[in-house]
Amino acid sequence: MTKLRFLQLAVVLMCGLFAGQTVAAQTRHAAKPVVSILGDSYSTFEGYIPVGNAVWYDMRPNPKKTDVSDVKHTWWWQFISRGGYILGINDSYSGATVSYTGYNGADYSDRSFITRLPRLGSPDILLIFGATNDSWAGVTVGEYSYAEPLSGPQLYEFRPAMARLLSEAVNRYPGTEIYFIINSELRDDITQSIREVCDHYSVRYIQLHDIDKISGHPSRAGMTAIADQLLEAMQ
Repeated sequence: MTKLRFLQLAVVLMCGLFAGQTVAAQTRHAAKPVVSILGDSYSTFEGYIPVGNAVWYDMRPNPKKTDVSDVKHTWWWQFISRGGYILGINDSYSGATVSYTGYNGADYSDRSFITRLPRLGSPDILLIFGATNDSWAGVTVGEYSYAEPLSGPQLYEFRPAMARLLSEAVNRYPGTEIYFIINSELRDDITQSIREVCDHYSVRYIQLHDIDKISGHPSRAGMTAIADQLLEAMQ
């Protein structure tokens, strides 16, 4: 083999190796699962949720309200970064309820989890983190009802609203891994209702515990604890 021929073969092999590495790197990147989030104040951060959605966490926090001052402090940023995921859509709305009933009996149908469910793109993993405001607002749990379609006055009670939410989530996002995150310190009837409805629709739930909070919302330490518990449960 001539020296020139040898050099030509070496160049071809090196180019092939480089191309293979590039394709492999692109494949690894493309294979990262996309995570979308449907949440309330716990999952908000200024600039990372749809315009018009109410925000709890922002870049200029009141220290009496929270010590979370950077998006990297949020539970979902930590979860996605450490888990090797890609952020899809975060449609979180501070104060939002699963049901159509809000604080002081107000109509929250415009911001409910049911209403915002269709806006989450095409995620590989969907994390639903709600029911905290239903618990705090004293929403009536009602009766378990799985008859289709669930609509009208039923959706102003928690159990029928949960059933409508998960029924639509399963139907709208086939092939997507769906998890419902249950906050710590909720009313017992709300927690039990979530578990019951999740079991009915075969949606996995993750029960949080020992979450440090300021003004009822996760602190930096609490955010890290949430990410830790989610990663542990999903692994």
